[in-house]
Amino acid sequence: MLTTGAPIPYWQVTRLDEAEYNVADMPMEGEMDSTFFLTKDKNFIPHTYPCRTAYIEERRGKELAEQDLPDWAEARNVLPFGSPFVDLSGFWFRATKVRGWARTAVKAEHSGTARLRLGICGAARAYVNGRAVAWLSPATRNAMDDVEFDAELTEGHNEIAVQFEDLAERDAVIRIALTWLDGPSAAASHTFPASDDLVAGVEAAIEGMSLDRKCYDGQDIHLQLPVPFPEDVKGSVRVAGHFMSHDHDDVDVEIPRGATQVRIASSSAFPADYRYFDFSLSCGRFTAQARLGAEITWRSATGPAPERQQDRISEALNWIARHAETDTETALACAAVGDADALARAEKIITTALPGIENCFDCADFALVPLLWTRIVYADRLPAALVARIDAATLDFRFWMDEPGNDVQWYFSENHALLFHTSAYLAGDLLPEAHFRRSGRSGREQSRVGYKRLVEWFDHFEKAEMAEFNSATYFPIDLKGMTALFALAPDAEIRKRAGAAIVQLVTMVAHSAHHGVITGAQGRSYEHSLCVADTLELTGLARLLWGQGQYGAHVNCLAQVALALRDHGLEFPDLAEIANWEREDTAQEWTFWQGENAFCKLYHYKTSETAMGSAALYRWQDWGYQETLIQARIGREASASLFINHPGEIVQSGFGRPSFWGGSASVPRVQQYRDLAVVRFDGVAPQPNFTHAWFPTPVFDEWRVDGNRALARSGRGAMVIQASGPLQLMSQGGSAGHELRLAGRQGIWVVRLGQTDDLAGFSDDHLLELAETTDGCLVVEDATYGTVQFRRDGKVIAEGRTLDPMTWTLEGNRSEIPL
Repeated sequence: MLTTGAPIPYWQVTRLDEAEYNVADMPMEGEMDSTFFLTKDKNFIPHTYPCRTAYIEERRGKELAEQDLPDWAEARNVLPFGSPFVDLSGFWFRATKVRGWARTAVKAEHSGTARLRLGICGAARAYVNGRAVAWLSPATRNAMDDVEFDAELTEGHNEIAVQFEDLAERDAVIRIALTWLDGPSAAASHTFPASDDLVAGVEAAIEGMSLDRKCYDGQDIHLQLPVPFPEDVKGSVRVAGHFMSHDHDDVDVEIPRGATQVRIASSSAFPADYRYFDFSLSCGRFTAQARLGAEITWRSATGPAPERQQDRISEALNWIARHAETDTETALACAAVGDADALARAEKIITTALPGIENCFDCADFALVPLLWTRIVYADRLPAALVARIDAATLDFRFWMDEPGNDVQWYFSENHALLFHTSAYLAGDLLPEAHFRRSGRSGREQSRVGYKRLVEWFDHFEKAEMAEFNSATYFPIDLKGMTALFALAPDAEIRKRAGAAIVQLVTMVAHSAHHGVITGAQGRSYEHSLCVADTLELTGLARLLWGQGQYGAHVNCLAQVALALRDHGLEFPDLAEIANWEREDTAQEWTFWQGENAFCKLYHYKTSETAMGSAALYRWQDWGYQETLIQARIGREASASLFINHPGEIVQSGFGRPSFWGGSASVPRVQQYRDLAVVRFDGVAPQPNFTHAWFPTPVFDEWRVDGNRALARSGRGAMVIQASGPLQLMSQGGSAGHELRLAGRQGIWVVRLGQTDDLAGFSDDHLLELAETTDGCLVVEDATYGTVQFRRDGKVIAEGRTLDPMTWTLEGNRSEIPL
């Protein structure tokens, strides 16, 4: 029965009616805001675009006009899977008004007045049994508001419909929440065209299903069904990358009644990438959807890297040209390779990409930079008509927010600002006499404006480097802009500063690399950048530069780095020993800070068999965004990793920021000393009521979960985890065999890495019992380090040393510690 605060979770949703929401072209005021994500207001991101201002004027505080209920025949059935709301979130590259209807039901034991709460971001009107009863129109981007209302229920089935609309800009949170507060005895029901028993059977089957691996290297992909479907199932699976991906594959699937495992396809049929598997499954008259994710690696097919760097450069360019996704970075590699097949693919990719640039889609700047490189260097390898279209798109592009436009391109983050200014600078130099429509400038003038802004950008970088610290997603975007400037800038000053910035970022990557895989706290992260190893672009960079790692199909900078090395004189210091740390008798400790006003202090420690990085004294107990505050690896298996966070939403593979894996709803207190770390969460409602760790048991050589402890070994690398309560290894659902959960929003995780062949003995040596003093100091007695004090002021004291994050520098300090 429904109790106070219980969600009403079973929904049907009509097909969304989507229409571009256009306002008159106009400039915006503003400048780069490197710390835009450091919000105190539950992840509400600042900066309002003209389209949002217009929508607020049109909709805020104004009722949606009453409408007749829709035809529900084609409505999509949405099962909750633990979520308290129906989530229609996604990514829209232009401002889009989204309208639709959703409905659910309540079964009352007798008639009476119910008190309900409706939550929405945009605008909504609620109908109970066909009668309009409540409305709200906050028109707030990605932040839910709610209204309470009374509704007269009849005995038995009561249908509650919600008419809704919202303005979707880029990453858009579109959610509908209906909560029971009070009323007659009642139960949540549904409006599905199926019996309760069939719905319950399908829900149990989908909620329990998982892929048989989270990382495939040529194996067949099987769907595991610990709870079989009650009837035969027919359906389809769309296999695609993340929201910036352009390619997908569709697979039909049939699941016999009672089956516990079904083959989907061979993993070798899909690109080397983290892929999402979107299922649409029909069981009898009932159809439902689900999403699972897994990494597809081509490790075995690709093999080890060539010894010589010039051979690795050639390998990288050819691999990208033949196998990477449809992206202008791939087109650049194709043009550089230059054979007939590669040039045909380059033409096809550019033709596909141009509409997004011509219409100023969000993230069009990501596509424009490598396209300009291709146009500047390889125009003679492209058809003349295509070159003319590239030039026309360039002249019509909006290069900064002070130019008039009607788009929702994100200008404010460091990576986007760099790419906009790089594009303006290079495009103006390419077409010096042409007229740039939006700015009204000549190309020569446009280039000079871009130059001035790049000088300011590098001034900021050289003082603060990256607010999106260590981000495996955004470092490649930064390198995209920097390498383009190094290779193509007409001014020696810009080229010199870009070269120095490239070396600095790559040096950071080398310090946090562990045998080809990046490990460390990240300022912004996603599921597809955390639950992976081989296909991360920085892993491909490690292969190119230091000979360890693999390639992934989604590339942003790798072709440009290869070309800068091959054709433009880019040189790096010898970082291979640091990146591929093999010294068994010595560890490396590295401390530094990043971001404006040194807002993030970072610590990293690695041995030949372990690596762990964390953020020190970072926003403890604040609401989080996309930060991952601790990450670790053991052994030589690329996928043998660990990270710990507080999920931002219950649904896996969703679009939240933070999401289930990407980021942390509450920012934990994290402190680390060498191979030892403590992670303390202190979350609040309505954040999910558990914290969790990525713990990929299939890739470990041995592992065990017992009560409050979890152990794992990969090669000679080992980890012991001690939690403040019982740990649950998930055995069903999308994270089966890969997720440890600790119940409650408040919880403590203690992590100890080390080198051993005897996991049980290592565990016995490291009990990881935690004591807390009256002044908030957390104390661990460690078998090797002795007493380790994690003080409330951020200092860590052990082995006669004091680590004080407030003394760390932007340049960083690298120490070698004997083992």
